Amino acid sequence: MALLVRRLVQLYGGLALYGAGIGLQIESTLGNDPWDVFHEGLSRVFGLSIGAWIIIVGALVMLLWIPLRQRPGLGTISNVVLVGVFADLTILALPTPEAMPLRWVYLLAAIVVGGFATGCYIGAGFGPGPRDGLMTGLAARGHSIRVMRTGIEVTVLAVGWLLGGTVGVGTVLYALLIGPLAHVFVPRLRVPGVGPDQRSAAVEVSTETRSSGSTSASSSYRV
Repeated sequence: MALLVRRLVQLYGGLALYGAGIGLQIESTLGNDPWDVFHEGLSRVFGLSIGAWIIIVGALVMLLWIPLRQRPGLGTISNVVLVGVFADLTILALPTPEAMPLRWVYLLAAIVVGGFATGCYIGAGFGPGPRDGLMTGLAARGHSIRVMRTGIEVTVLAVGWLLGGTVGVGTVLYALLIGPLAHVFVPRLRVPGVGPDQRSAAVEVSTETRSSGSTSASSSYRV
């Protein structure tokens, strides 16, 4: 029971922090990660909040699991519902800073918080997020995770930018740093006693990406 409680606390704490990290990065206005460039672009063109689009897009991505015969876990469904909620709450709670030093504080805090939250979420072992589950499903059918991730993230980045999403130095820094940070935090936050079959398949995604040594968009990491 104590192990389950720890896993649940770590899961939902990680999702809350992940949403907060998204909100911090958006409020920095220095550039979002590729998926949030897309979400912000959708928000600008079609209305609804960025968090609402995080939820909608996550749900649509999870539907793509059906032909791939991927099975969502508690963490997958919780991810779809909660990350967007906490992103919106953070955006509403935090003012957009005008001073450049404070914008950089927001950005760097967002990236570190995102790496730590990734470790919490994956370490809890309740299944991958919708986007990484899509990657592992495609990989199981012979596609390269690295190639598929790069193609999908470049596509959503380009579409999001065309829709008015914010691309900037934060986009590049997120791509460069989030993978190494996840590599640090995931092993340290893995819950003891959670077997390999219970841990998030998203670990496979980040492992192949890191092993490539790439500093391109494929080195980013999104639960």
